[in-house]
Amino acid sequence: MNDPITIRRLYGRRQGHKLRQGQAELVEELLPRVSVPEAGPLDAATLFGSDHPLEVEIGFGAGEHLAGQAAARPDHGFIGCEPFLNGVVGALNHIRDGNLANVRLHMGDALDVLERLPDASLSRVYLLHPDPWPKARHAKRRMVNHGPLDLIAAKLKPGSEFRLGTDDPTYCRWAMMVMNQRTDFRWLAESAADFLTRPADWPETRYERKARRQGHEVWYLKYQRVDARTWQLP
Repeated sequence: MNDPITIRRLYGRRQGHKLRQGQAELVEELLPRVSVPEAGPLDAATLFGSDHPLEVEIGFGAGEHLAGQAAARPDHGFIGCEPFLNGVVGALNHIRDGNLANVRLHMGDALDVLERLPDASLSRVYLLHPDPWPKARHAKRRMVNHGPLDLIAAKLKPGSEFRLGTDDPTYCRWAMMVMNQRTDFRWLAESAADFLTRPADWPETRYERKARRQGHEVWYLKYQRVDARTWQLP
């Protein structure tokens, strides 16, 4: 189990290139309207005004996947968490252009949001192409560690999904090793095609397209939240 102080620290850059005027205006005008409240308990009614099923994406990049999922299921509420300002701008563009009323954004650490949600309240959690932290001494910084996974498991409903996508072989091996140690998740794969082929309801991101252009394999790992007390290996 990781040191809880270690897993609470947020690593990575906050901002890349300087925002253009239109982007800055979008942040000033739209972001306050779709931001997750800064304090207090969170639930579907607080965020969306009604009892929507909730889904969370951890580190949504430029927001293509988040927007695609939200457009496909307007009856679900989506919470996207991303510390990188330029990524938040990308998501805001998708929200504006798609007129997506079912998305809320948090520019910061996803664990801060997860902690404020009720247990067993989420239908899905997505973690797509997280920073692999390839050096062995940095492995404790990876999101796929037992500390964050304990929190994710607590917030997912039984039978719901945790989805992980990566094009990094080291991270893939690490994630499969860590997930295999857990009894509260079941890997939803019966053949290689189940994790080598992008599912139809898994919108492609620009990062994924770039990885494929560079000749990288991409792995699509789906895990079902199960009751560790009753689930047994076949």
